[in-house]
Amino acid sequence: METLSRQEDAQVVGQILAGDRDAYRLLVERHSRNIFRVAFRVLNNEQDAEEVVQETFLRAYRNLGKFEQRSIFSTWLYRIAMNCALDMKKKAKRTQNTLIIAEEPEPESGEIQVESPTASQDRLLYSDRVKKEVLQAMEELSDVERSAFTLRHFEGLSIEEIAGVLGIQQNAAKNRIFRAVKKMREALGPIVATLK
Repeated sequence: METLSRQEDAQVVGQILAGDRDAYRLLVERHSRNIFRVAFRVLNNEQDAEEVVQETFLRAYRNLGKFEQRSIFSTWLYRIAMNCALDMKKKAKRTQNTLIIAEEPEPESGEIQVESPTASQDRLLYSDRVKKEVLQAMEELSDVERSAFTLRHFEGLSIEEIAGVLGIQQNAAKNRIFRAVKKMREALGPIVATLK
């Protein structure tokens, strides 16, 4: 199925380069959900992730002539998305550092939590604590570590694909993933210990 998808992507890219602009919609429909997931995991903000999706497809369309047909389109697209997400994260940090007055964070929009009728209050509080700890641990990773960890453990990309997306050697990709996992284990160790 993956091979078929890669072949279909290559055919659609060929159609677009031949002048069929409407064919680009097929690539957007096929890949936008995955790009959103990656952007959301890097940025932890739905609105920013949507903006990254739009920017990714805009940049990809503008640079489609530079895409090498022997490459995997989805890997190329992930790389653009990661660059967009990291650019947005850097911009947000610069903006945040210039703010003098701190505002109360808005409640997370778009999140719906459905309580199980059998779920205890302790379990719900613990689940919320774990989620916050995981997000905090992810924030402690470097941008490259967070990206590599997300692509490997949430998106299931291979080391080779991750290296391609991040523009680094395969050994460097393995190293970033290893360091990210180690940092996550250290950060989440106290919570895991309470489960035993």
